[in-house]
Amino acid sequence: MNEFFRRLLNLAKPYWPRMVLGIVFGFLGGLVEPLLVLLVPLVGRVVFAGADAANGSSLLNNISPKWQAYADHFVSWFTAPGTSPDAAIKILAILLLPVVFILRGVFSYLNVYCLQWAAVRAITDLRVRLFAHLQNLSVGFFSRSNTGDLMSRINSDTMSLQNTITGTLSVIVKDPVTVVGTVGYLLFFVDARLTLVTMLAFPLCLVPIVIFSRKVRKSAAVVQDSYSELATVMHESFTGNRIIKAYNLEDRAVQQFREVSQRFVNHRMRIVRSEEIPGPLNEFLGVIAVALLLTFFAFQPHPDVDKVIKFGIAILLVYRPIKNITRLHNQLEQARAASLQIFELLEMQNTIREPAQPKMLKATGADIQFDHVRFSYGDKVALDDIQLQIKPGQLVALVGASGSGKTTLSNLLLRFYDPQRGVIRIGGVDIRDVTTRDLRNQIAVVTQETILFNDSIRRNIELGRPGASNDEIIAAARHAYAYDFIMEKPKGFDTFIGEKGVTLSGGQRQRLAIARAVLKNAPILVLDEAMSALDTESERIVQAALDELMKGRTTICIAHRLSTILHADEIVVLDQGRIVETGAHAELVRRGGIYQKLYELQFTS
Repeated sequence: MNEFFRRLLNLAKPYWPRMVLGIVFGFLGGLVEPLLVLLVPLVGRVVFAGADAANGSSLLNNISPKWQAYADHFVSWFTAPGTSPDAAIKILAILLLPVVFILRGVFSYLNVYCLQWAAVRAITDLRVRLFAHLQNLSVGFFSRSNTGDLMSRINSDTMSLQNTITGTLSVIVKDPVTVVGTVGYLLFFVDARLTLVTMLAFPLCLVPIVIFSRKVRKSAAVVQDSYSELATVMHESFTGNRIIKAYNLEDRAVQQFREVSQRFVNHRMRIVRSEEIPGPLNEFLGVIAVALLLTFFAFQPHPDVDKVIKFGIAILLVYRPIKNITRLHNQLEQARAASLQIFELLEMQNTIREPAQPKMLKATGADIQFDHVRFSYGDKVALDDIQLQIKPGQLVALVGASGSGKTTLSNLLLRFYDPQRGVIRIGGVDIRDVTTRDLRNQIAVVTQETILFNDSIRRNIELGRPGASNDEIIAAARHAYAYDFIMEKPKGFDTFIGEKGVTLSGGQRQRLAIARAVLKNAPILVLDEAMSALDTESERIVQAALDELMKGRTTICIAHRLSTILHADEIVVLDQGRIVETGAHAELVRRGGIYQKLYELQFTS
C-alpha cells in the first residue's frame, strides 16, 4: 500500500498547488462541523432567553466584560436608539446558523472542485502517458496482448484511480478533522469523563472494516479483469459483426456478454456487501452509545439538558464522517488493484532498443543485406541463416508456402522485431544503429490487410506524409488510379469512409493504401501480398498502380499469386525459414524445384 501511495503522489505532483488548496478547504470544512455542536445550543439559549423585567438586565450582560464593549458597539449598528438590543441579538444569533451552513457548503464545494481539477488532469496525463508508452512498445507486445484488455487498462482502471484521488483525499482530510474536532470539543469543553466513556464504542468500528476488507482485496482484482473481459467481448463482436451476422451468431455473442456480465455482477456485489455491511453495524454501535448516554442522563437527579443536546448533535455530526472513513480502506483496495495493472504496463520495456548514438541512414541508392539472419517466435524457428543481398532499384519477390518466413523477413527489415542472430544492413549500416523513426521514414508498406481509419479519404492518404499539400494528395491518388472513384463519391476527397474503410470495396481500399505509399515517396517499398484478396479486375487496376509506385524504388514483394511477380528481377523461394532457391522466373522454372511446383500448381489450377 505504501508503494501505491508513493505512485499516486508522484502522479499528482504537477498539480500539487491546486491539490493543497483543495486540502486546505477540506480542512476548513472539517472545522466548521464541530462549530455546530457549540453553535446550536448557544443559539437556543439566546433565542429562548428574555430580559429580566425586574432589574432590566439584557442578554449582553451575560457576555464577558472583556468583550462587552465590542459587543455593545457591534449590536448598536442593528438597534434603534433608546430600544433594547435583545431583539437584534436574537436575530443575529439565528442568522449565525445559515452563515455557518453557507461556509460549510462553500468549503465543501471548493474542496471537491480543487481536488477534481487536479485529479482529472493527473489522470488525463496518466492516460496519455500510458497510451504513448503502449504505442512505443514492439509489435511483439501487441501480438501477445488483448485489445479489449488494453482498452480497459486505459479507461476503467484509470477512472478508478481518479475516483480514489478525489474521494480519498477529501475523506482523509475533512472527515478526521470533523471527528477529532467534535470529540475534542466534547472532551475539553463539555464533559471529559462522559466523552471517554462514549468513545469506547469507536474501536469496535474497526472490527467490521478488518473483516470485510479481506473480501474486497480478493474481489477488486477480479472486477478489473471483468471490465477487461467485457471490453474484449464488445470489441470482438463490433469489429467482427459481419461474421456474427453471416453465421447467425447474434445469440451466442449476447450469451457470452451476459455470462461475462454476470461474473462482473457477482464480484461487484461482493464488494458492495463488503462496503455496506460495516455501515449498519457501526450504526448499531452508535445507537448503543446513544442509549448508554441517555441512560446516564436519565438517572441523573438534575440532568443538564444543554449537555444532552451537545452530545446528541455531536453523535449525529460524526456519524457520516465515520461511515466515510470505514469505506475508505475498501476504496483504496480497489484502486490499488487497478493501479497494479496500469503500472505493470508502464514498467514494461520495449524489446526494440533505440541506439544511444544513432547513425544517419541514406536508403536511396543503397543495397539491402541480410547477413546470416536467424529469428524465432519462442521455440519455433521462423528464419534460419538467411543470406540475401538486394541491389538498389531491384524488384525482389519472396515466395513460398504459408509459414515459410516471408512476412517475418519484412518485419525484421522494419524492425518490428530484431533478429536473434545475424545483421540486416542498408547501405552498409546496421539498422539497429539507426533510430526506428529514421528507418521507417525510408520504407513504404502496402499490406494485404489494408489499414484505413474512420476519417476522410484526404486524411487517410495524407498519413503517408502529414502536412502534404492538396495538389500532392491529388497527384498521389492519380498515380494510384484512385482519383476517378474518389471523385464519384458525394464529397470527393472529403468523404468519410467508415471504420477500416468499410464503405469502400477491397480494390478501392488497396488503391488508397498505394496512394498513401506514393505520397510517402520512400526509397524502399515493401509489398506484403498486396493483391492476394482482389478479384481479377481489381488486380489489374491495382497492379498498374503498383507498377507506377515501384518505379525507381528498391522493392520487396511478398507474393502469393505468382502471376504478379513474373517480371521480378529476382525471386527468392523460402521453405521452413530457409532460402532454398533464387533466380529469375524462367531460370527457376527450368530447375524443376519448389518454385516450379508452385508455378505448375497455380497455373494448372
